[in-house]
Amino acid sequence: MPVKRLRGLLLIPLLLLGGCNLVLLDPSGDVARQQSDIMIITTLIIALIIVPVLIAIAVVAWRYRASNKQAKYDAEWDHSPQLELWVWAGPLLIIIAVGAVSWIGTHQTDPYRALDRIGSGKPVPADVKPLEVDVVSLRWKWLFLYPQYGIATVNELAAPVDRPIKFKLTGDSMMDSFFVPALVGQVYTMPGMQTILHGVINKPGEYKGFSANYSGAGFTDMRFTFHGLSTRDFDAWVGKVRAAGGDLDLAAYDKLREPSRAAPVQYYAKFDANLYDRVLNMCVRPGEICKSQMMAADAHGGEAMHDMHAHDAMPMTEAPLMPSKPAPAPAASAQ
Repeated sequence: MPVKRLRGLLLIPLLLLGGCNLVLLDPSGDVARQQSDIMIITTLIIALIIVPVLIAIAVVAWRYRASNKQAKYDAEWDHSPQLELWVWAGPLLIIIAVGAVSWIGTHQTDPYRALDRIGSGKPVPADVKPLEVDVVSLRWKWLFLYPQYGIATVNELAAPVDRPIKFKLTGDSMMDSFFVPALVGQVYTMPGMQTILHGVINKPGEYKGFSANYSGAGFTDMRFTFHGLSTRDFDAWVGKVRAAGGDLDLAAYDKLREPSRAAPVQYYAKFDANLYDRVLNMCVRPGEICKSQMMAADAHGGEAMHDMHAHDAMPMTEAPLMPSKPAPAPAASAQ
């Protein structure tokens, strides 16, 4: 076969990969980059044993083929200490190496762990405060709350370049998975529970975000755009949201939580300061008892439950969200 034709056949698999998005291997966020490095290093370590085994299979099959009369055959052979050493020592070293890389890397990229760097060799500046974003997964859309700026958006997320981001995430009625491949790994959102995620974007651009967990008919439309912006552009974006946005009050949230597909981008210039905590504690509507209140009542033996039922029409901003610290138990008297 001519060399050019053979070379062309070998390039066919690369052409088939031409439409693939390799964002997982070349992300724009430092945390995602560390996760990519762990995946690549682990794959290379595993290849140290897989590739030689595949080569050995081909060599053995060729050398000891039926037509090769020169191959030595020993019917009495049953053991080789040298071969046993290679068979057991090689995989053992591979397992140790993969375990060490995975253990160290997993702890370094723990989603609950606050960032101590914004890039390789770039620690987080002492005067930089993380951007706080509260995330609520709805059917089938994403709600993003910016408590530091008092704004909210639907299906659009933005953050300044090289500024740490702290996400607090929960779900309204079902479990989803928040995932921006270029930024950071995925993390689940669940009703009545909160997850934490830390990340940073290092390059300006528009990136895809979506739900990586099947959640019903509108799952394929549960997508959003993440904007990595310069500090000046992010300030301009915040101004645009404030200028074009409305008020995310209780009535607006009730309408927003209704199931919908391919929901358009929406802006809110302000929202109730307790909205995220209300969603987390599953007591958005007036009269609903917050989960934290139930826990506080349960900690006191349930005696306060009838008092909670008495507050059947409390405004969103008045009902206590977190239980007060239990009083210390009285010291036992000396006998």
